[in-house]
Amino acid sequence: MLYFYRYVLQNLYLYPKLINDLILKNEKMKKFSLMCFALLVVCTGAGFSQQISPTPEQIIALTSQWTGERFPDGRPKVPDELLERLSNVSMEEAWGILRNRGYNNQFENDWIILRDDQVMTGRAVTAQYMPLRPDANDLVREIGKKEGRAQSGGTNSWPIDTLVEGDIYVADGFGKIVDGTLIGDNLGTSIYTKSKRGVVFNGAVRDMAGLLEIEGFNGWVKGHDPSYIQEMMLSTINYPVKIGRAHVLPGDAVLANKWGVVFIPAHLLADLVINAEFIVLRDQFALQRLREQKYTPGQIDSSWSDSIKTDFLDWLSKKQDLPMSRAELEEFMKDRTW
Repeated sequence: MLYFYRYVLQNLYLYPKLINDLILKNEKMKKFSLMCFALLVVCTGAGFSQQISPTPEQIIALTSQWTGERFPDGRPKVPDELLERLSNVSMEEAWGILRNRGYNNQFENDWIILRDDQVMTGRAVTAQYMPLRPDANDLVREIGKKEGRAQSGGTNSWPIDTLVEGDIYVADGFGKIVDGTLIGDNLGTSIYTKSKRGVVFNGAVRDMAGLLEIEGFNGWVKGHDPSYIQEMMLSTINYPVKIGRAHVLPGDAVLANKWGVVFIPAHLLADLVINAEFIVLRDQFALQRLREQKYTPGQIDSSWSDSIKTDFLDWLSKKQDLPMSRAELEEFMKDRTW
């Protein structure tokens, strides 16, 4: 096996009902039920085979609340149109909506950004790196060979080989900077060629000048260094990863701008986008009416009166440059609470 904890993590995601049953059937075993379940999984195998990436079925289980289209690898395929609209959502709006849904660990900041005047959105392809351990690395290479992965060069090319257009390569390089450079301009060129996006690394890159010459490529990284990658190894692709304080699953929608990066569960994206767009419309209306001195700041900043609501709805009905379709807005307004 690659790692005991990685194995257990995989199966904790895949068998939530069994875990729940173990806990509920015997309250006295609450402290031990998860441990016993993990040992059971390890001893029996539970259909597990050594692999660098989860099977499509396992990724579907990881992201089971997504009910839309998927890639062949099982990752949610959120619509391109929503990703385009996401680029106009502010970090504060996205963060606030996720927090209100109970997703408190989806944001990370303090980045070095290649082009901080640009916004990047896309779908996460995740990769986990660890400090080098020769026996484990030998096993990774052996498994990769059986899976048909490239044997020339380093294993840090393997996640790049999986990318398709719209993907963002999200890697946990455990914050290593010196000798922790996951890509340079050659791999950066391959990333952009395949994905038309860039990277989010809890780690480093090399050759920043070369990366900046790749038109369209962008990156959010923790550092850069002229050294090349040493004493670290790829462990998995498209398993859950930790990026700073954020928890990222394969297929998460990524919003990256100069203020940080937020990772949005695929099943929440559509709701988040239209809620954020509605907030922008409310703010536009409020600022316009304040400039016109039609209402006082106290009236705007408190719960709106029926007359302000009516005024807002009339303003909405006449607005031509809506961020969503008129039909989407009308459907959204059916369940809107003020």
